[in-house]
Amino acid sequence: MSTPVVHLKIKAIPSSSRDALAGWVGDVIKVKVQAPPERGKANRSVIRLLAKELEVPESTLEITSGETSPFKQIRITGISQSELDSRIAKLV
Repeated sequence: MSTPVVHLKIKAIPSSSRDALAGWVGDVIKVKVQAPPERGKANRSVIRLLAKELEVPESTLEITSGETSPFKQIRITGISQSELDSRIAKLV
């Protein structure tokens, strides 16, 4: 049996007043982080926040596209699409 892998599209909003999931814009979830967009700080904060909110280890999340863009695609290993949808629905 293979390990499930899902993808999540996000829009990162760095230098925000707080770390939070801020709802949907179409099929993209807004992720606000306090960290500035310099030297990967905001990206690390995005991964940390998503791991905490989705209750998965940070090691299961990876930015697969958009490293230097606000629009990013995150690969999450170890949960199904239905589980991801359920967890996000409880948060936003």
